[in-house]
Amino acid sequence: MAKVSIVMGSDSDMPVMSKAADVLEELGIEYEMTIISAHREPDVFFEYAKTAKDRGVKVIIAGAGMAAHLPGMCAAIFPLPVIGIPMHTKSLGGRDSLYSIVQMPSGIPVATVAIDGAKNASLLAAKILATSDDALLDKLIAYSENLKKEVEAKDARLKEVGYKNY
Repeated sequence: MAKVSIVMGSDSDMPVMSKAADVLEELGIEYEMTIISAHREPDVFFEYAKTAKDRGVKVIIAGAGMAAHLPGMCAAIFPLPVIGIPMHTKSLGGRDSLYSIVQMPSGIPVATVAIDGAKNASLLAAKILATSDDALLDKLIAYSENLKKEVEAKDARLKEVGYKNY
């Protein structure tokens, strides 16, 4: 059963949302991914959100652009955590999406990451799941250690060749 559901309103969101899937795969977290338009197919959307818990979903990661109603509507129906990813937009650079997702009414929280922040959304979902999964917590600790090693390797390379030749 999928523990995380990744949902987006359009296939144009796939380059960003696939980054969430990549991290979940790296951490060994089962997930499902789907494209649903809350505006163009509300009946399909409502069924998706109402049945997510029954499918074993513990966290929804929802990406949306412009009006960005998908994360908030998920949070209105799904009783567990929802993480919203505002998508970069041509007209306002994603600020429209960010404001739409972050300004949820009282009682309907959506955790919100940076514009196009799918990687952080999946890491936040993993951290939520790790509160009751010690093996996953160990994987997250190792993931953070690898990030540290990457920075150290870059610093060593800089010192080796000098910043002008980097």
